[in-house]
Amino acid sequence: MFAPPSAPPTILVVEDEPGIADVLLAYLRRDGMRAELATSGEAALDTFRRLRPDLVLLDVRLPGIDGLDVLRVLRAESHVPVLMVTARAEDVDKLLALRMGADDYVVKPFSPPEVVERVRAVLRRTGIGRQAELAPAVLRVGQLEIDPQAHRARVIGDAPQDLALTLTEFRLLACLAAQPQRCFSRAQLVEAALPDSDALERVIDSHLSKLRRKLEQAGLPELIDTVRGVGYRLWPAS
Repeated sequence: MFAPPSAPPTILVVEDEPGIADVLLAYLRRDGMRAELATSGEAALDTFRRLRPDLVLLDVRLPGIDGLDVLRVLRAESHVPVLMVTARAEDVDKLLALRMGADDYVVKPFSPPEVVERVRAVLRRTGIGRQAELAPAVLRVGQLEIDPQAHRARVIGDAPQDLALTLTEFRLLACLAAQPQRCFSRAQLVEAALPDSDALERVIDSHLSKLRRKLEQAGLPELIDTVRGVGYRLWPAS
């Protein structure tokens, strides 16, 4: 559950290096956020289940359960936004974290103010602090129902089922469903789902691939259509 608009956002910092952890906690708290620390993968999961933070700032390399395994568990249990912190600059490692459900990443060494701004950017995409009257209406496309205000997507019918989507996957699906059959370019989808990120356009392919699998498992195969050389569109069965 996200914190109400009147409450400061709660950030769970998962970092085992004391110097880095202290700096991140200090900068986040100075920016008005509530920041809590976990120094191992096991402690991260325990603290997450107790605290239910608004965002997890998660280091990849941790003692015990590593950050990617923590991310895997978080994604099985929650839609909480996750910002990965990694010492690896290779695209393959970034893409792996994004495919597993991370919403963004920063690479060490980093500037603490930049990390705070990345956290703020992800929190803005969650809708914290927005006025309720500005929230878009429920979208219905075929058997798909999307409630942007409740951050809920589900397949309706005889046996309705919720879709367990990451924040980025939800944003992509909502964008496509808002204008069915319209073809969106990768750049447009990056702007819709990751407006404050410097993510490469090809990252969208990874998020959409995972979203497609989840829709297929829910009984909605081939809902997202690829337009070669252009982008993607939602193409519901008639």
